[in-house]
Amino acid sequence: MSKTRLLTSVATLAVGAALALGPAAAAAQEIVGLITKTNTNPFFVKMKEGAEAKAEELGMELRSYAGKYDGDNQGQVEAVESLIAAGAKGILITPSDSAAIVPTLQQARDAGILVIALDTPLEPADAADATFATDNFEAGRLIGQWAAAKLGEEASDAKIAMLDLNETEVSVDVARDQGFLTGFGVNVNNPKDIGDEDDPRIVGHDITQGAEEGGRTAMENLLQRDQGINVVYTINEPAAAGAYEALSAFGFDEQATIVSVDGGCPGVQNVKEGVIGATSMQFPLLMAAMGVEAVKLYAETGAKPETPAGQDFINTGVELVTDEPAEGIPSITADEALEKCWG
Repeated sequence: MSKTRLLTSVATLAVGAALALGPAAAAAQEIVGLITKTNTNPFFVKMKEGAEAKAEELGMELRSYAGKYDGDNQGQVEAVESLIAAGAKGILITPSDSAAIVPTLQQARDAGILVIALDTPLEPADAADATFATDNFEAGRLIGQWAAAKLGEEASDAKIAMLDLNETEVSVDVARDQGFLTGFGVNVNNPKDIGDEDDPRIVGHDITQGAEEGGRTAMENLLQRDQGINVVYTINEPAAAGAYEALSAFGFDEQATIVSVDGGCPGVQNVKEGVIGATSMQFPLLMAAMGVEAVKLYAETGAKPETPAGQDFINTGVELVTDEPAEGIPSITADEALEKCWG
């Protein structure tokens, strides 16, 4: 064989080997899964952005999934099963049903996959290896305390509409609802149950699915019970936007103060424009980035995140946002919040 033909054959073999190794090299990249409740809620869109950026920075492959709607447990079950089959190193999940998803997540843990809950704790919380979340009770308490301070003496005669998430009463829904009521000064009977309070100031509860349309419908339903509603609690800012539309349609937008939780840029803009009186800002991008970092560390060392003593989650922070600050309640303005919304 001539020297030229030999070199050509070696080169051909080298190219073939490189092509053969390509898929293997890609497969060797650690897989981290992100499963959110939906892919339409801006909160989860920002969470995905945070996970994508951190995964790229750390040289990991992110595979993301979402339910078809808020409450789609089966969709999340199928996503977990896909990640188990793919050999993922870790799964980050905002559970649609905190209890129903646990058996499937246990299969993932049994397979050596790190499971981290984001924003919404599992039931029980230790069904995940760790939880990165807002203190949702505190988020609710802050807006409840602020609403009571804004009404002053009139708080004792308030008429309150409670716009919650859905019928399943997932942990984040319960925590925000009960936190708001506690902050406002309403006695909650069972802190793990929505709607069992007997305070006459509560006009009623309705569900929104965390969506604008749901918020509008829920607000319309509660206004049929009592058109004197002057305080509206909403599970999140899309629901708050829908509630405001309904109030405006009835001519009650100046009558009622809306409070919410999220701190997304559109919601903060609504605070600035007076649609929402106050909101509690959380940090989903940070949650997701911390989750990906934890999976990377676990893949390299086997170390799992350590939860502070006496807590069942790792707190990613919350800040009250309002342009009408109340004495004794720390807050930031809408302009300040727009500089950091969902960082």
